[in-house]
Amino acid sequence: MKTVKLLSSVLLAAAVAVPATVQADESKNGIEFTERTYGFETIDDTIVASSKLYRYDSGLVFEYPDAVRGIYVTGHSAGGSRFERLLKLLDSTDLNAMVIDIKDDYGNLTYKPQEDSPLFPMEIGKPYIKDPQKMLKTLEAEGVYPIARVVVFKDSVLAEKRPDLSFMDGEEVWKNGRGESFVNPFMKEVWDHNVEIAIEAAKMGFQEIQFDYVRFPEGFEKRAETLGYTMEDYKESELDPIQRRVEAVTDFVAYAREQLKPYDVDVSVDIFGYSATLPEAPGIGQNFSKISENVDVISSMIYPSHWTSYFGIPKPDLEPYRLITEYAKVENTKLGELETPPTSRPWLQDFSAPWLGSGNYLHYGKKEVEAQIKALKDNGIDEYLLWNAGNNYTEGVDYTP
Repeated sequence: MKTVKLLSSVLLAAAVAVPATVQADESKNGIEFTERTYGFETIDDTIVASSKLYRYDSGLVFEYPDAVRGIYVTGHSAGGSRFERLLKLLDSTDLNAMVIDIKDDYGNLTYKPQEDSPLFPMEIGKPYIKDPQKMLKTLEAEGVYPIARVVVFKDSVLAEKRPDLSFMDGEEVWKNGRGESFVNPFMKEVWDHNVEIAIEAAKMGFQEIQFDYVRFPEGFEKRAETLGYTMEDYKESELDPIQRRVEAVTDFVAYAREQLKPYDVDVSVDIFGYSATLPEAPGIGQNFSKISENVDVISSMIYPSHWTSYFGIPKPDLEPYRLITEYAKVENTKLGELETPPTSRPWLQDFSAPWLGSGNYLHYGKKEVEAQIKALKDNGIDEYLLWNAGNNYTEGVDYTP
């Protein structure tokens, strides 16, 4: 049995982790939390799939595409005038899905929760998407598959509101070189905060929850002994520090998927591409195989610009087809070792990387985007997502070469 503190409403997810005891509520910074003791016993998937008691119906109907070919959409774009332009892009091409920020890279919700939402008291909502339900109904009418992106452990907002959920550098919340803070993956209360957001997105009608930044901060192993933080149950683990981080990250993914079963959504995770080439990414706790065993979709971020000299390619950004091909071979081998591998749906690059310096990067346009898609297809991978932080996607691309 494990005791966890979570937001007062876990809604239908409580049907999957049946409470044994309920103790007194306590308040932190005006937010009500309830301490419960849970026995994390899972319910058989066939029961969840067949029983309406354990299924939530949003009222919206979406069909899974022949293969997901999607784009990233910020909350600003989803709630602004650019949304219509992106819809026209999908309507005029073979693109068919949108990955929409619901919790962004800072920790903000991209919409304002209703007053009856357990997320309302936290005051983390922004009015970027003024009417999420209207947006989703539009996507339903247009036949666009909706995926909710939830940034998990990179969360400056929650870290500032609740320093006890973060990493402390003396008396201050620790920030990385970009001024960003992370919350603590060892803590179940952090897990439940993100699961609650995912549940609300599922109730809106999103068909898939994509968790991003499912990891410790980069370079965490260099600060693990000097920062202040709790390890909760993992303090008693006999594993070495690297494996404790792997265990915490993997446990979160498995836990989140279990809690989301009643909502009939797929679960996907974004992961560093290099994680597939190593036993695990030691500092950040990402083990490609272990995470893949607990998701429906794995989305490796394999932008050519983000690799150094790798796979024998001295300047990967100059050779998008070759880089993606070499990565796909590694991933196919890794997934082939699993009993029930998830769908592979990598993130591809639709942006240029001038920060690499002259002679080290290409201007990415139609040719370069198509080269990446073809490399996946030539290696039996039909699904993919395109990343452009500003949501300005290349025109004239053949998305099914």
